[in-house]
Amino acid sequence: MKKIVVLGGGTGLSSMLAGMKKIQDAQVTAIVTVADDGGSTGRIRNAYNVPAMGDIRHVLTAMAQNDNAGILQQLMNYRFEGQEDVGGHSLGNLIFLAMMDITGSFMGAIESLSRVMGVNGTILPCTLDVATLYALMADGTLVRGEKNIPTRDNAIEHVYYQQDVQPYDKALEALREADLIIYGIGSLYTSVIPNLIIPGIPEAIYENPCPKIYFCNAMTQPGETEGYTMEDHVRALEKHSFKNPADLVVLNDTEVSSHVLERYARMGSFPVHSDETAQSYEVWKRPLITLADNERIRHDPEAVRQVVQEILEELG
Repeated sequence: MKKIVVLGGGTGLSSMLAGMKKIQDAQVTAIVTVADDGGSTGRIRNAYNVPAMGDIRHVLTAMAQNDNAGILQQLMNYRFEGQEDVGGHSLGNLIFLAMMDITGSFMGAIESLSRVMGVNGTILPCTLDVATLYALMADGTLVRGEKNIPTRDNAIEHVYYQQDVQPYDKALEALREADLIIYGIGSLYTSVIPNLIIPGIPEAIYENPCPKIYFCNAMTQPGETEGYTMEDHVRALEKHSFKNPADLVVLNDTEVSSHVLERYARMGSFPVHSDETAQSYEVWKRPLITLADNERIRHDPEAVRQVVQEILEELG
């Protein structure tokens, strides 16, 4: 049975795992960023001084697989209206906070909710520290907080933590034992790289000789990756981890209608293409995206599963 480890955060990681949980003969472990400091997650983080649980919640619902998974997903993703008291809070975040109190730990909450929701796989935070993400911009501006980084009309030079952030030991163990390591789809600087800048994590990835795969984003993201090619995404990973971090990069080649692309262009988002320069990694182009009911571009969990299955078959 192959051990697959996926690093990331946000809705992109959840979309991947919703498909990957169906892979036969594989153990899937998600290593998830806890740097989110916006919305309901940020309010709870600030009030209780706990790691961010929002991305963990998304992954829990994505990997849920018991008979009541649909109802549980609706409950975990339910958001109260209004601005005061519980207004704006995700019910799932409040349940997670309550489970932390009941079990006495962040990991206790993850493990208990995983059992209740019938999660097919293992979910681990990249760290148990309350970590604040910083970004140094190209013009020297310093931005504090994950939620603030994409809001600046500026180019990101690099992201980092000012405090000493310790990796979660079980996350390191999973990386060392993995047969396949995947950098997940998601916001490059605020979902994927926050895992890689924790001391010990890039070393564990580098020292494991297994294949490393990067699922590149389908669209550029305003505030993070304007004008980025596929190669620019990989260079950013390399800059924040180690030389040649990926052996294979998977790039979307689904055709999208012009009117959808025009709408995204008005928001400053464009398809990610390869500039066809010389690369140290293999590139697979595959149809990876679908359109949601509101014509929003989303990664197709089943398409991701098929590509990962193809990779596993090549590994033998």
